[in-house]
Amino acid sequence: MLALIGAMLAFSAVFAQQEPEPSWLQENYNKQEVQIPMRDGTKLFTVVFSPKKAPGKHPILLERSPYSCAPYGSGAFPKMRASFAHYLRKGYIIVKQDVRGRWMSEGKFVDVRPYNPSPAKNDTDESTDTYDTIDWLVKNVSDNNGNVGVSGISYPGFYSTMASLSHHPALKAVSPQAPVTDWFIGDDFHHNGAFMLKDAFDFYSGFGKPRPYPTTVGPTGYPYTNMDNYNFFLEAGTLPQIAKLMGDSIAFWKDLYTHPNYDAWWKARNVRPHLKQLRPAMLVVGGTFDAEDCFGAWATYQAIEKQNPGISNRIVMGPWYHGQWSTDDGTYLGYIQFGANTADWYQEHVEHPFFDQHLLGAAEKEIAEATVFFTGENQWRTFDRWPAAGVQEKAIYLQPGGKMQFNKPASGKAYSRYTSDPSKPVPYTADVHHTRTISYMTDDQRFAARRPDVLVFQTDTLTEDLTLAGPVIADLLVSLTTTDADFVVKVIDVFPDGFSYGQPVAPTAHSRYLSATYPMGGYQMLVRGEVMRGKYRENFAQPIPFVPGKVTPVKFTLPDVAHTFKKGHRLMIQIQSSWFPLADRNPQIFTDIYKAKPEDFTPSDISIWHNNTHASRILLPVLSK
Repeated sequence: MLALIGAMLAFSAVFAQQEPEPSWLQENYNKQEVQIPMRDGTKLFTVVFSPKKAPGKHPILLERSPYSCAPYGSGAFPKMRASFAHYLRKGYIIVKQDVRGRWMSEGKFVDVRPYNPSPAKNDTDESTDTYDTIDWLVKNVSDNNGNVGVSGISYPGFYSTMASLSHHPALKAVSPQAPVTDWFIGDDFHHNGAFMLKDAFDFYSGFGKPRPYPTTVGPTGYPYTNMDNYNFFLEAGTLPQIAKLMGDSIAFWKDLYTHPNYDAWWKARNVRPHLKQLRPAMLVVGGTFDAEDCFGAWATYQAIEKQNPGISNRIVMGPWYHGQWSTDDGTYLGYIQFGANTADWYQEHVEHPFFDQHLLGAAEKEIAEATVFFTGENQWRTFDRWPAAGVQEKAIYLQPGGKMQFNKPASGKAYSRYTSDPSKPVPYTADVHHTRTISYMTDDQRFAARRPDVLVFQTDTLTEDLTLAGPVIADLLVSLTTTDADFVVKVIDVFPDGFSYGQPVAPTAHSRYLSATYPMGGYQMLVRGEVMRGKYRENFAQPIPFVPGKVTPVKFTLPDVAHTFKKGHRLMIQIQSSWFPLADRNPQIFTDIYKAKPEDFTPSDISIWHNNTHASRILLPVLSK
């Protein structure tokens, strides 16, 4: 008997590390495909996986997605992500649904469909569709225990957030993970008003194609012939010229161009103001190196926390690319190693206990308010609030000669100047590649430091550890010779010249390991980078031009940082005015960039001021020991 128990435990431990294979799922679960009617009569295609042999009643874990319930057909079973192994082993009922207007569901799809706080009887939005789905499931799926959880990553993360607004009494736990939250301010397609060109074009050239009727066949993307994305987008030209490549059939692409500022159309697609009077327990998850939705996780948690005093609202942020926490590995990203499998740790110690507690009634230890992995020191830390109580905002000042100090500059040259030329934009990575990399958020920035259109400021070698825990604020004093410009600020950890990790870690299917021989001595690790479109420096709804030659403040917030700059390292700040083709090129004259002509693109001489009167600084969230 003891041997049998030991074998079962060993099986469970191994199974928890792996993506469940379709053959295992087919052997242990029944699959049912159903069309669930919504209150307006529209039917949504839904797949229900129910355990065959597990006795008792089981909770329901629902994921609503625009990305398909494939493979379709009652005899076709998917390979589920590694984090789902636990739920399958516990006998959860797993439900996946094509959202309204996507794939096999009826209706019209609307991107980030706005929430309707006062719906009439048959009005629908994503919260009502979630309510109707949950209501049907608890009434029609056999052997469910009446407890429902919702989770999802990225766009499904948005649907998870919307689920929390459904107010169905059976909904007990929701986990928005890297949730799409505000596509103008900080997620996916805009950062502080700057258009994130590469991701937007890649995504919408396929995803945005119309689907006039339910189908199991997905769309195709743009037929690239040039696999160098820097050259492709530079040669493609202006945004009007790129619109011609996209074609006329993609409605949301035209909407992007029609709404260049943060107007009512964009504000309606920001769910944060509506996150009030929530009932389910909330677990917000994200990656500090998530290129798509790093902003969304922090912002969603903060909105819930501010507007729902007293509810169970937790946040977990690990050192991950987009969705890495749901895979079987989280030991590194690019060249940066984390010292342990952070994805496995998160699943075992946070996500699985969260759903087990609220859906199974398991006596789990309460999860901390904030569970955050700090790179540099490679340690998980827990806090009873975020930003942490021990954080103090500390200003570090840009100095003449490329230095940085915690004191204001006393004298010396008043500014540092560079020329930003839209015909030769600064690339976001040194690599030549087609797809946007998952690892650029930790990439070596030495390639950029060598360019004349990138300013570099750094501290002396640190004599003690410096830990940042919260948002970094760029508070710049600038002048330029044109009427607009972008400002990219990068927070960088400069490794000692003799640094080495020693033995390389082994690669997995989900992590990108580049080279065991890459020289880590002097590595300039990107810890956080962000872009600000200058004309929105005062108001995202009403852009204003710069006055050429006038010293002007540009102040903006970078997404939260959780990183320790170790003793012997340096803190570096790089400042530039292009980040291509992540962000589109600013013509550097005040105009509607979505209508800009080739002749509008103008070089600009940009000065960053750093004297006693005009002292540019970076506000650091320093965590005391």
